Amino acid sequence: MNHPETYRGQQVVVLGLAKSGVQVAKVLHRAGAIVTVNDKKEREQCPEASELEALGISVVCGGHPTDLIHDQVKLVVKNPGIPYHAAPVQQALELGIEVVTEVEVAYHLCAAPMIGITGSNGKTTTTTWVGNMLEQAGLKPIVAGNIGTPLCEAAEQATPDNWMVVELSSFQLKGTVEFRPRIAALLNVAETHLDYHGDMEDYVASKAKLFANQQADDVAVLNWDDAVCRGLVPYIKSKLIPFSLTERLETGVYADPPYVDDQEDDVKRQVVYADDQGKKLVIMDIENIGLPGRFNVGNALAAVAIAVAAGADPAQLAAPLAEFKGVEHRLEYVLEHNGAAYYNNSKATNSKATVMALNSFKKPVVLIAGGLDRGSDMMELLPVFEDRVKAVVLLGENRAKIAKVAELAGLKQIKVVDNEEDAARTLTAAVQEAARLAAPGDVVLLSPACASWDMFASYEERGRIFKQAAHNL
Repeated sequence: MNHPETYRGQQVVVLGLAKSGVQVAKVLHRAGAIVTVNDKKEREQCPEASELEALGISVVCGGHPTDLIHDQVKLVVKNPGIPYHAAPVQQALELGIEVVTEVEVAYHLCAAPMIGITGSNGKTTTTTWVGNMLEQAGLKPIVAGNIGTPLCEAAEQATPDNWMVVELSSFQLKGTVEFRPRIAALLNVAETHLDYHGDMEDYVASKAKLFANQQADDVAVLNWDDAVCRGLVPYIKSKLIPFSLTERLETGVYADPPYVDDQEDDVKRQVVYADDQGKKLVIMDIENIGLPGRFNVGNALAAVAIAVAAGADPAQLAAPLAEFKGVEHRLEYVLEHNGAAYYNNSKATNSKATVMALNSFKKPVVLIAGGLDRGSDMMELLPVFEDRVKAVVLLGENRAKIAKVAELAGLKQIKVVDNEEDAARTLTAAVQEAARLAAPGDVVLLSPACASWDMFASYEERGRIFKQAAHNL
């Protein structure tokens, strides 16, 4: 797409009335476009509609009219969650109309250089961490996108003195064309969102669009331990800064000594940064990082690489690494009850995220899991079930599939909480069942390995209900 001002006097359709859709509509309207916003929800479920109409923006709720998309429409901006097989998206593509997401619009608006951070797991933690590091380094970050301020709103406020730090999903990236982050980071790739993308090829291709428009003076931060990430190297034109838990790198950020397998151990390790001049700097002892778990060490290494690429002094990163205590719903400590520690990891919406969470604990775990069945293979859970889990409490659409893995792992305590009409009561019953199974010294962990939408509006709602149920014990 072009800069929003080039659509002055032209017809633009915005699909979806969520926060990002509202902001995009306002931006394009201010630029002089003739904007129509469409949402399939009924009018009473669209409280933003009146505000937009008061500005002179047309709003159509309650479905997708067949005449919404026509050959006079010059641009469609869709909510990232709307699938490409949705009728208005298909109509636009058939007519050769460009279809983008808010990220593309914000990129053309933004005066600040952008840092784009994506990955199957760890995006929000790493994005927040980078924001903290750049703030302490005096580099004026604005953290936006999936977390914080809607991206278009933040982009309008940004100046060339800022860094725009943006968490990006594959859904958002798939709808980009010219988007060029000055620093692009891919944390990892796991099998997820196949219900949206159809196959891994499309999912990986969407993630890889993060690097598509980068040039030699930009920076790509890549997980050197992830085969899919490494496989993208031949296609990347920018300067590479890798990070690794398992290798000492000639250039990049790594754990020293390296981790040798998937198990936690008691070896004392350090975070090391090696620059492209052959100089190595020890940043801090890994045991002093503020978040538990090996996967959070990986997030820390990525955050260091990104912050250094943005101009932060590596010698000043130990404090923000130690002080950061995490983001809600991501291995969040809740409380201790009868000697067992309760953790909310509701953001674990795929099996790899749950594996990483389980590997963060050396104590026996009572796991609460299950949710939307997106066709993923849950067998990835088998080894960690055998090593770390003493009992599982299962709920949601995918409960039988995970129960089968637990049986194969030899677990004797497998409890299934049947879905009731009230999702909150179901999860509360699961927490009460987990409390009965937990002994002093155990961990009770909500880490569903599944999305939430079969029962809950969001993973945030699921996490909040878990925490409330734990406190009610």
